[in-house]
Parts: sequence; C-alpha cells; structure tokens
Amino acid sequence: MVPMVSELPVTQIMPALDDTLASTGRAVLCAPPGSGKTTLVPIRLLQAAWLRGQTILLLEPRRLAARTAAVRMAHLLGEAVGERVGYSIRLERKVSRKTRVEVVTEGILTRRLQQDPQLKGVGLLIFDEFHERNLHSDLALALALDARQGLREDLRLLIMSATLDSDRISALMYGAPIITAQGRQFPVTHHYLGIKPEKRAIAEQVSQAVARVWYEEQGDILVFLPGVAEIRQVQTLIASRFAESERSPLIAPLYGDLPKAEQDRALLPDRGKRRRIVLTTSIAETSLTIEGVSAVIDCGWSRLPRFMPGIGLTRLETVAVSKAAAAQRAGRAGRLGPGICYRLWSSQYQDQLPDYHPAEILQADLAPLALQLAAWGVADPVDLRWLDPPPQAAYNQACDLLQRLGAMDRRRLLTSMGKRIARLPAHPRLAHILINVVEGDRQLACDLAALLSERDIVKRQRESHPGADLEQRLHLLASWRNRGHGGSVNGIDTHACKRVDRVSRDWRMRLQRLDSDTNSVEMSAAQLLALAYPDRIAQRTGHGRFRLANGRGALLNDSDPLATQDFLVVAELDAGKVEGWIRLAVAITEAEIRQLPDIEIETTSAVVWDKREQRVTAFEEARVGAVVLDHSPLAEPDPEKVVSAMLQGLTSMGLAVLPWSKRLRQWQMRVCWLASQLNDSNWPDLSDEWLSKHLSDWLGPWLPGINNKEHLQRLDLSGILKASLDWQQQQLLDREAPSHLKVPSGSRVPLHYTVEGPPVLAVRLQEMFGLADTPRIGGGKVPVMLHLLSPAQRPMQITDDLAGFWQRTYPDVKKELKGRYPKHYWPDDPVHAEATAKAKPRKS
Repeated sequence: MVPMVSELPVTQIMPALDDTLASTGRAVLCAPPGSGKTTLVPIRLLQAAWLRGQTILLLEPRRLAARTAAVRMAHLLGEAVGERVGYSIRLERKVSRKTRVEVVTEGILTRRLQQDPQLKGVGLLIFDEFHERNLHSDLALALALDARQGLREDLRLLIMSATLDSDRISALMYGAPIITAQGRQFPVTHHYLGIKPEKRAIAEQVSQAVARVWYEEQGDILVFLPGVAEIRQVQTLIASRFAESERSPLIAPLYGDLPKAEQDRALLPDRGKRRRIVLTTSIAETSLTIEGVSAVIDCGWSRLPRFMPGIGLTRLETVAVSKAAAAQRAGRAGRLGPGICYRLWSSQYQDQLPDYHPAEILQADLAPLALQLAAWGVADPVDLRWLDPPPQAAYNQACDLLQRLGAMDRRRLLTSMGKRIARLPAHPRLAHILINVVEGDRQLACDLAALLSERDIVKRQRESHPGADLEQRLHLLASWRNRGHGGSVNGIDTHACKRVDRVSRDWRMRLQRLDSDTNSVEMSAAQLLALAYPDRIAQRTGHGRFRLANGRGALLNDSDPLATQDFLVVAELDAGKVEGWIRLAVAITEAEIRQLPDIEIETTSAVVWDKREQRVTAFEEARVGAVVLDHSPLAEPDPEKVVSAMLQGLTSMGLAVLPWSKRLRQWQMRVCWLASQLNDSNWPDLSDEWLSKHLSDWLGPWLPGINNKEHLQRLDLSGILKASLDWQQQQLLDREAPSHLKVPSGSRVPLHYTVEGPPVLAVRLQEMFGLADTPRIGGGKVPVMLHLLSPAQRPMQITDDLAGFWQRTYPDVKKELKGRYPKHYWPDDPVHAEATAKAKPRKS
C-alpha cells in the first residue's frame, strides 16, 4: 500500500523549509528515497505566504518521472492531472489555467528561460533528483542562478536529492541553507551472488539469477539492466525458461521510449494478480515507486554516453555501476516494505566500484549547451556558475561545429540562423535540417529528424543485420502510414513507428510557427542529412570501408548494400577505438555534394612523395575535409615544392639510396674521424646523422630536375660532399687523415676509417720488416691499428704497438708462419730486415 501523506518523513521539515525559502530564497533539501520529497514538498509549499499566487515549476530529469510525479500529486489532492497539478514533457502537456504546480523536464525549463528570462508568474523552481547531474539540469540551474542574480531576486530555488554533495551545492547557490529530512526506507537485505562481471554474458547471468530469485522470494522482481538491447535479450531468455511453468510471470519492460500504456503496465500491479518481473534501465533508479516490488536484481552495469572531442563522436560505454547508483537501485526494494537486493557481483567487487558516475557535462556532446549559452548571451561558460564547468576541449569542439553549421560566428555569437536553430528543441544538427527546407520538403525533413532522434523503427534480429540505410527506413515509414498507422510491415517496430510519426508531426507544426527567411532549394534526403552532418560525408576506401570528412575511418557490415557506394552521409556511428561502425547512413552522389548550400569545397594542389611509387606526384584535388571529390594530375608543379617532396622522400628512404661508392664512404669517414680529433668549430660535420637532419641545406640545391628514386643516381655525390671543405681543409685532411700510408716495402696501403676507433692498416707482415714502431697520423698523435696479415691475407696479429710485437710476439709468429709458408722470408731480426711485397726480397 502507498503510505498516507501524514506518514511521510518530509512533513517534519516542511515548516523549516518554508521559513528558509521565505527568508533566503534558496535551499538544499537532502531527503532519502521514500521520504515524500518529490510529491509532498511542492503541494505543501503551495500554501506558503511568499508564493503569493505564483506557480511552482518542478523539474524532473526524466519524462516518465515527470508524468508519474504529476499523477501522484494530483491524486493526493483528489484531482485530475491538469488541474492544480499538471506536467509538460516532450509531445505531451496537461496543464490548465488552474495549474499551480507544473512538472517539467529540464530541457523545457531551458527553453522557457530563453523565451522569458524573468519567468514571470513563477515563484519557485525545484530541481528534483539533482544527483543525476544530466546536462540539461546543470545548464538549467546555471541559467536560473544567472536570472535570479540579475533579473529576479525574488525567484526562489530549491535543490532536492537523496544522494547529494550538499556542501558543494550549497556553495554554488551562494551558501544556501541545507535541510535534511529523515528517511522512511524499509530495511533491505543484500545478497552478493559472487558472479564475475562479464559484459558479453549480462543477459545469461541475469536470466539465471531471475530464475533463482523467482522461486526463493515472494512479490514482484525489479531487474536493472544497462539498456534496451539487454532488456529484450533477458525477456526472451526468461520467457523461454518459464514457457511450461504453471507459475509463469508477467514480464514487463520499462524504459523511456515505451508507450504510456506499457510503462503503466510495469509501474502498477497486474490486474490479474500475476507476479511481475520488471526489466528496466536506470530510469527506475530514482523518483519512481513501483508497487509490489520487494526484490531487486542488479546486473552491476550502467550504460553512459562519452563524447570524444578529438573526433567529434559519442560512444555509448557499458561501465560498472557506481556505489551511489547501486544504493539507489537497492532502495527500490524497500520503498513500501522490507525488501531484498541481489547483486550479481561479490562483496569484494563492491568495494572497488566508483563512488559516483561522472556528471554528464564532463563527458557529453556540448553542442546543445554551447548553442543555449550563446542564445543566453554568454560567449564563455566561465561567466556562469557551474558545479562542474564544461570541459574546454569539448566546448571548443562544440563551438567549431556550430560555426560549421552557420549558427555561430567567430566571436561565438549567434548568427540569424543560430537564433532560429536555438528556437527548436532539437540537437543543432537536426535543427539545421529543419530550418533549411522549403515547404515542399518539410515532410521529408521532419521524418528524417524524427528517425534520427527516436528509437530505430527496424527491428534488430540476432540472426540478421538490419542494414544502415536511412532511405530504407523512410520507405518503411511510408509503407506503415499507407496501411493506416495500424497495419504491420515486415521487419519494423510498430511502436517505434508511432513514436516517429508523432515526433514528425510535432516538427511540422513547429515549423509552421517558425518564421522562414531561408533561401533553401529542394534537396534530397541525402543532402538534408549532409546539412546536419557535413563532417560525416564519407568516401569509400575499400569494400565496406570509408573515410569521413573529419578524417575518421568508419566500417560497414560487408553484406550491407551501402558497402559498395562511393559516397555516404553517416548519421550514426559508434566511435570505436580506431574505426567506428556505421549504424545509420544514406548514399549521396558527388553531384549532390557539390550542390549543397554553403558546402566548403576546397580546391588545392599538392606535391607529395608517393612512398609506394617512390616518386614525387603532383595533383589537384577538390575536397570536403578528408573526402576527395576530384583528383587530377598537375602538369606544371612548383619546382620548389617538388624539391621539398623529394627531400621528404629521401628522409623516408634514408641516405643509403644516394649514389655512394666505397671510396666516397671512406672519404666521409676520414672527414668524420678528423673532426673527432680537431677542436675546430669550423670543421664540417658530415656524419650520417647530420646529413639526414640537414638534407635541404647540403643536397636541396642539387635536386631541381630530380623527382624519383632512380634520378638520384644522376647526382655527383662526391663533388657535392667534397665541396663542403675549402682548399685548406682538403689539404689538412690529406695530411692528417691520409687515405693511404706508404709502408717499408714501398707499397701504398689504404687506411680504413670507421666512426669509432683508430684507422686500420691491414698489411702483410713481411711488408713491415725494417719499421721499428707503429705508423702514426693526426699530426703524429694517433697510432694506427695494424692488422698484420699472413701471406694468405689472414690476420695474424692486431696491434697498435709494433715495437712490442717485434720484441715479444714475433718469434712465436715466425715459427708458425715459417712452418706454414717455408718459401717465404722470415728473418730473425725483423727491425733490421728488408721489407718485401713478394715471398722474398730481391737479390741485390
């Protein structure tokens, strides 16, 4: 049974709340679930002297909660909805001249503030369940605080919640007093089932838990799931489990897009007295009391939108439920009596959950907020008071989008088009479609906007892909209408069609009231969609693979007919980690793109390095962002750009593609080695590292006329590099870092230089007879590293101490070599012996 008004705990604090609002005009009310704050506070405050016949606006974060709260308050007053208590939500309004408490959603309040910043006739604004922190509630409160500060000092504000950071809210509201009501919550017993949370197994895990709880408990069961898809999956699994049961339950889904009759079926006890299993999203976490529920099953997951400014897309993420949300869910079992909550996870996992979900303003698409702030006359959000300010990156991206839509100028002020867009209760993208249509296109534009803003009319089946084509959905909607709005069409969701049709009719009525000053021309569905999503015009790069105008990659199911289209306009896609999956799109032709009003087609010429062809390519392109409409060769490219592209190619290929010779490499090593010995800042650095970093300096002047890898072989690389040394430096190089050394045998033996270590002189041992010590270079300071070779050119000794070798090592080497090469000359005194390049010295 629903408790009597006198039993509700909030009655105890009403006098204090009345006095606080009378004296300060603002208050924060912390009241647990079941205390009566939503339904009792507004109707009790109607009697307040300070209200003086003015009205109360009660803001609820969800449409279902708004309607339910109004119905409950009207019932408490013994009246029908629309008398003293009414409500206004999207597509539905029940108010009259008698209405003094109007329950609305925050989006409606924002539009009313824009139309009438003083809110004439309104004495009190109540923000209920403010802890949900949706984008509209934060925006509405910021505007309300601004209006109270500058226009309506007598406008009273009340923030209410069961789980609220009351100190932060109080500070935001200039030190508003905090009033706390005691709870009336019945005890709830918690059971942890200890199941490891797995996103892919949500439906199976929950259906098993439902089967268990059904037989262990009495009363109705409320099951929390992350979204509609899981609700449908669990509904199918449960129906299968209870197919042959004598105690089959009534399975009742509950989510925002359901028709009113089906929502009531979930909220109220079954007339046939069957036990119910109510499958719901987070919509039932707060505000709603579902009669008959004594057990809650919590899957432990929530689905939240996360906007990524870098790519301008929103990703729906399934995340672990927060502790605050889990407490709210469990509380549903104890609203009308003692209850029990089954949590699929373990008690240890419970300790790891986040305390709260982040406010929507921190991770949402801020284009609607930026539009409303500009309409309010605010160019920078810092001019208003926020519990959490809008993130700068997301806000900048939102303003960029509004500028691209022509709704905002560079000063972030609304244009005339932006003012008209702001008057429509739609996302700026969709509003841009609606205000840019001629009268004959209104049906098409309104249908498109409705299809994009409401649940998909195509049923999603596990065994088949529904396809992404919006044109198909327009045809299905027309077929459903042709059958009298009641017939069934294969593959469509009838309830979704009714909702889309209703929203479309609402748009048409609004457009009739909106002044039209646009010079629009007749457009196709694809062109209309491109008005809303110019950044999502897409070009096919492969079968089912597309590149959006914003540069993002996107994918289509291989079997989708749109997968072979050259161009698409993508209305809906998930962000993905690398490439997003396209959910809704329509094919568009190049001609249709070019005909779009105000389309930014950029014609550019480019001279770039083609890595695959290993050559410079020059072309001219007509582009919409990253989408290429036309590509043609450029006959006479700018020579400087060709050189620049060639340098880019060289950077990617590396110095090895240049026409090096072994001799030139050794010359380069000599220069680098001598640089390491000299303390001379004027000595050139010709290392590979320096050459790679300064290609344009030393090689750029020689590249005109060269545009591919093969042409590089024409370069006189030796002459180019040697020109880096002046005459004196060349003389110094030959003197201090010679290419060859003359050995005692008379031979000129090449020195081998390396980046590190001394130069190497590889010479036959017999050619060094008669030399007492190691040869030196670098002004006589650096001994070379001798590789003393056998007659067969094999190293017998490596040393930079020739004198020590003769004295200590040569006798043993001589024995070995004399045995292996007996015909060769092996003197006992090598220091005084005659060197020879042959087997033996010539006889004199």
